[in-house]
This record gives sequence, structure tokens and C-alpha cells, in this order.
Amino acid sequence: MSGQEAALLGSLGIASGSVVWEIGVDDDADGELREALVLASGVEIVDDDYDDVVDVVLLWWRDDDGDLVDALVDAIGPLADHGVVWLLTPKPGRDGHVEAEDISDAAPTAGLQQTSTVSAGRDWQGTRLVAPRAGRR
Repeated sequence: MSGQEAALLGSLGIASGSVVWEIGVDDDADGELREALVLASGVEIVDDDYDDVVDVVLLWWRDDDGDLVDALVDAIGPLADHGVVWLLTPKPGRDGHVEAEDISDAAPTAGLQQTSTVSAGRDWQGTRLVAPRAGRR
């Protein structure tokens, strides 16, 4: 794994010991990010059949994939208390781009708040979504 791939995983909060649930992977998903995930030491990548909590959800999402709120609600089901959902969407100008307003509308409806956005590859951006801290001690 290159330093750039390690830095990308680090920016997504994915480190050794992380359990990552990847949803919505298709042929257009960023190959470098996916390869970095596979090569990362100590990172467990799980699918829909996994029945324990996960630290990170990578939700690959395109504009025509359906109802974003429903997908986010499904994504947070197995999320650990301090886990994070990374909503991975095509960058502006790319096929399937999701408007920022759509994300900012869907996140709170699903019980999440948007905290930051990072480049997640040449054609993809990642929006970090977490459960609000209100009420946590």
C-alpha cells in the first residue's frame, strides 16, 4: 500500500482494527480506495451478512440509486457508538453526482449530521456523517 493510499484511509478514520461495511459497490467505485482497503493490515471488510457492530460504513451512492434517507437509516443500524458513515458520491461534474443540498437534507432526517468532506479518489468525494453528540456524556 502506498503512502497516498494509507493517507486516504487515515483521512477516512480507517486504521488497523477497524471493521468496515461497504455498501453500494459497483464497477464505478474508486479502484485505488478499494485496493487500499483490501491491502490494509488489520482492517476487516464485511458485507450485509455480518451481524456485529461496525466502526465505519462506506456507502457508495449515486444520484439515481434511490432514497438516500432510507439508505442512511439502513447504514447506521450496525454502527458502533462512535462509528462514522462515509457517504461516497461522485464529484461535481461526474456522472451520478449528488447535490450537496440533497445530502444536507437527508442526513438529519436519518439522524445524522454532516461534519466534513474529503476527496476519496479521482472521481469520488466522501461526506463524513455521524450521530449528533447532543445527549452524549
